[in-house]
Amino acid sequence: MEKEKYYITTAIAYTSGKPHIGNTYEIVLADAIARFKRLQGYDVFLQTGTDEHGEKIELKAKEKGVEPQVFVDEVAGEIKRIWDLMNSSYDDFVRTTDKRHEEVVQHIFKTMFDKGDIYLGKYEGWYCTPDESFWTDSQVVTNEDGTVVCPDCGRPVEKKSEESYFFKLSKYQKQLEDYIESHPDFIQPESRKNEMLNNFIKPGLQDLCVSRTAFSWGIPVDFNPKHVVYVWLDALTNYITFIGYDTDGRETENFKKWWPADLHLIGKDIIRFHTIYWPCFLMSLGLPLPKKVFGHPWLIMADGKMSKSKGNVVYADDLVNTYGVDAVRYYFLHEIPFSSDGVFTEDLLIERINADLVNILGNLVNRTVSMNKKYFEGVVQSKDNKESMDDELISSVIDLNEKVTTKMNELKVGEAIGEVIDVLRKCNKYIDDTMPWVLAKEDEKKPRLGTVLYNLLESIRICATYLQAFIPDTADKIFEQLNTDIRDFESTKEFGKLEVGTKLSEPVHLFDRIETK
Repeated sequence: MEKEKYYITTAIAYTSGKPHIGNTYEIVLADAIARFKRLQGYDVFLQTGTDEHGEKIELKAKEKGVEPQVFVDEVAGEIKRIWDLMNSSYDDFVRTTDKRHEEVVQHIFKTMFDKGDIYLGKYEGWYCTPDESFWTDSQVVTNEDGTVVCPDCGRPVEKKSEESYFFKLSKYQKQLEDYIESHPDFIQPESRKNEMLNNFIKPGLQDLCVSRTAFSWGIPVDFNPKHVVYVWLDALTNYITFIGYDTDGRETENFKKWWPADLHLIGKDIIRFHTIYWPCFLMSLGLPLPKKVFGHPWLIMADGKMSKSKGNVVYADDLVNTYGVDAVRYYFLHEIPFSSDGVFTEDLLIERINADLVNILGNLVNRTVSMNKKYFEGVVQSKDNKESMDDELISSVIDLNEKVTTKMNELKVGEAIGEVIDVLRKCNKYIDDTMPWVLAKEDEKKPRLGTVLYNLLESIRICATYLQAFIPDTADKIFEQLNTDIRDFESTKEFGKLEVGTKLSEPVHLFDRIETK
């Protein structure tokens, strides 16, 4: 039977510099969702990559005294290195300087122009270089000192006047509004949907500037090459160009397989572009819209959003060098709520490592495997000497399948991990309640001891199956200790799949306690 497909994308990272942990959080979140879908049996395609054109990059390259392509090659390489360091299982890492992408973007621009959805005009208004965003007089903010600033990032804007091509967003306003209201799950969380409808769409969409002449580092408009395609028509189309889209019926079978995307996973700060500009572009091209756009919250510092000016930027590779990949992944995934920002401090990271990964997970696995080694030479015993006190643990383990699946379908990844940790906590309590070390003192209670340890080993196996999506290296270490390949999703629906007679491997410490000063 053919597998059901699942196409998930992240926003492509802007190649202006090294990504901090707030940027890195997104690829880890996407990776966890993709891994879980693969575990469920889906045919998954996870696409990520880099956004490499624009005025800001042209300026940064000039500051460094290098060509823009050299500059973005270096930064894209660094981004890819960090994505790989975080053990992200992407299927394609795309770059918007790829020649095929540039060619198809030119085709898309011309198709929209020929259709009358793009027209030549003149832009006059405010421009924010850091965000590469245009704003009207009514949208910018004037500070008390008279400085006019960007409503998104708060940095100064400047007046611009230049010839530009415009996309007719206004033409698709009613169609977009109707679509969003008739597809309640299209924009998630709900608060983001209401914000887009009430603050941006219903007040009226203004046509969108889609070309620039003030700089040259971009994709040339082939029929008017003094213009380059402006950021969003270049960047957003990566979701279709790299899976084989082209205009005039030239799309590939690969495109027909994967589109529409099942999930665009993006930061909440760019949800407007993905739920207004992008759907209207797709409507112009006659393409179906993605099934869901999820605007995830930010990972921020205790003193607010990370920025170099504040001196509070933290990088993932520094954390990984100190604490390990899975500890950092766990913190990112467990601590960031579904719809509100999560706070990062190193103290909180250490607290979570010690409390969850050392005390609950690591302690449980080490104690259980060590006891089985001590009392039964590492051989898994019979599961038949059950008592009523086993039922609660076994039920909670079996119930995990539905609970974790429901949370993951809702993209509540932190809560999904929380369900697994809760069962692991119950396993530790089960040890305290059954007291295996007492059972081991009497030969006639050895069969019961064997079943108690079986229940713990099987509970660990099932929990580790889910943990493959979140902390995959740690899950692998657990399966190595259990000496089993039974790690598929179906095996979690029934308690008792771990084979009696299996010889366990040597116990291994999963996480070391972090001593604090």
